[in-house]
Amino acid sequence: MEKIIIVGAGFSGATIARLFAESGKEVIVIDKRENVGGNAYDCWNKNNILVQPYGPHIFHTNFKQVFDFLSKFTEWEKYEHRVLAAVRKDKLVPVPFNLTSLFMLYPKDKAERIEKILVDEIGLDKKVPILQLKKHENAEVRKFGDFVYKHIFYIYTMKQWGFKPEQLGSEVMNRVPVYVSKEDRYFTDEFQFMPKNGFTELIKNMLCHPRIKLKLGEDANREISLTEDKIYFGGKELEGKLIYTGCVDELFDYKFGVLPYRSLKFKFETYKQPSYQNAAVVNYTTSHKYTRISEFSKFTCPPQENTVIVKEYAKPFKRGKNIPYYPIPIEKNHLHYQKYREEASKYKNLYLLGRLANYKYINMDVAVKNAMELFDEINQAEE
Repeated sequence: MEKIIIVGAGFSGATIARLFAESGKEVIVIDKRENVGGNAYDCWNKNNILVQPYGPHIFHTNFKQVFDFLSKFTEWEKYEHRVLAAVRKDKLVPVPFNLTSLFMLYPKDKAERIEKILVDEIGLDKKVPILQLKKHENAEVRKFGDFVYKHIFYIYTMKQWGFKPEQLGSEVMNRVPVYVSKEDRYFTDEFQFMPKNGFTELIKNMLCHPRIKLKLGEDANREISLTEDKIYFGGKELEGKLIYTGCVDELFDYKFGVLPYRSLKFKFETYKQPSYQNAAVVNYTTSHKYTRISEFSKFTCPPQENTVIVKEYAKPFKRGKNIPYYPIPIEKNHLHYQKYREEASKYKNLYLLGRLANYKYINMDVAVKNAMELFDEINQAEE
């Protein structure tokens, strides 16, 4: 029987593994880590707080098919994410920047003038890219755009990515627009929940199937050999399919050099108090070396006697030294990646899936959706 080899037990790998297993295929899922979940891995600490060692992950989606699929593997708890940004001597305002933020930082008469222009031209409850405001014909709106750009985007982006906002792709700039509304939720998707028992439990349930064999703590790349247009696994030619969700440059032994990524460093702190800050996440957009502080008890945990926070520092990725988190979306990196993409296209039974393999920043719901679409694409090609 044809075997499906899947490298990576995060959302991408787990989703397509489950779909193949349900279709009758034998599936092997391999991951370097000793646990499933990828960077969405979470665990309960000694104070009964669900902690995410690789930084906060929030589930939100407008894709009903994704929500319905994942709902087979978890119960949900309603959660609407709200984020504050520390600007102007650490004054806290909602982000994405909205009308509430505007009135908190500007005198009432000035805020009202800017609000009227934005509502009249863009419309209430609409979103506008910050670079559009910076080019506005009205001088006061331009100045407002410059202020938001500097205090919300520029310094934060430089810390997070090591590049100016305008040097990055539109997918980064458009992730945090200005809201012409008093909407203070970070996301406005139809479905906003957290898995009741955590992301790790959700993915464990996805991978719990008699046709799925899970191999943790193993480096699949040691078993994979690519020769001309054939894939060998464990020394034998692979007659099945290889779904690869890891770093594509590693798969090809860095044939075209190491792809650039941003990495993260986390500093966890525990406090003997029920609350540390006013929101689950506070972004430090103008001060401090860290980009944000997340407080895990404010996601879905009930109040505890203690609380756990994590300070997040963005760092350059160094091969063998830290973990690649974010592909850096600038043109030369995309061109660099295309060399690997073209190399991968030589193998008819190799499929690249997920953020690292596709060198593209994607959310969890998109990772699931892409896996579902790839499964359908493979099935249709075989019909």
